[in-house]
Amino acid sequence: QVQLVESGGGLVQAGGSLRLSCAASGSIFGINTMGWYRQAPGKQRELVATITSSGIYKNYADSVKGRFTISNNARNTVFLQMNSLKPEDTAVYYCNANRDSLYGGGSSWGQGTQVTVSS
Repeated sequence: QVQLVESGGGLVQAGGSLRLSCAASGSIFGINTMGWYRQAPGKQRELVATITSSGIYKNYADSVKGRFTISNNARNTVFLQMNSLKPEDTAVYYCNANRDSLYGGGSSWGQGTQVTVSS
C-alpha cells in the first residue's frame, strides 16, 4: 500500500500562485506514474496533470496547460506549481500514485488539499 500526503493548498487571489506537494511512502517500489486530480463541488473528479516516475512524460488537462507545471524528485515526491490561478481552479486537489502491475498494481489516493481562488 502506498501512502500519500499532500500539502500546499490554501486561499489565493485570482492571478496568484500556489505550489502543491505530495510525498509518497510505504510500498513505493514500482510506482510508475503520479499525478494530480481535482474535484469541485457538484462536479466529478478530473485529471489535472500526471508524470511518469522518470519525469520524462507529462500530461496536462487542456484547462491548465501553460499555467500549471508538474514535476517530481528522486524521493518520490510530486509537485504541482500553479500559476495564473483562476476562480474556476477552486477545488479539492488529490494526489494519485499508480504501481506497475509487475509489482502488484494498484492506485492510491491522498486525502486531498483545498485550493480556493477568490475573484
